[in-house]
Amino acid sequence: MSPSSEQSSRPDENSGTDNPPCKLSIETIVETAIYGDCLDELERFYTDVMNLPVMAKETGRHVFFSAGPSSVLLVFNPQTTLQGHVFPPHGATGPGHVAFGVRHETLDAWRAKLQAHEIEIEKEHHWPKGGISLYLRDPAGNSVELITPGVWGTPAGW
Repeated sequence: MSPSSEQSSRPDENSGTDNPPCKLSIETIVETAIYGDCLDELERFYTDVMNLPVMAKETGRHVFFSAGPSSVLLVFNPQTTLQGHVFPPHGATGPGHVAFGVRHETLDAWRAKLQAHEIEIEKEHHWPKGGISLYLRDPAGNSVELITPGVWGTPAGW
């Protein structure tokens, strides 16, 4: 094996510079995916009940929603995404889970909105760090959680 073939292919290593290797870290979750075959019902639920604007959709395949200033909720029909497309195949069976952060002072308004849409709150949980979770179901049976700051104790407050 020649010396050049033994050199590392990692960035900044053996590059002849004094730059230390960069430390890789995850900044945030940008996309979260859940699945359901009733895309029209899911679109109505996430726009009308959860107040999420639609960003993009492809009939029979997906509906994508803006979820706050830096996140996207991807709702896929697993029957189509398991087949692959332009992107690698993916999918899931059974209920998924997604949690949306909301301000504590809005919980009563959320409870009223859910009641007005006849959406049952399956469980309300008060966490040791002061956060509160409301659990409900979307039309596909996915577990949807509304959480207030103080659940995880993250630097952003959640």
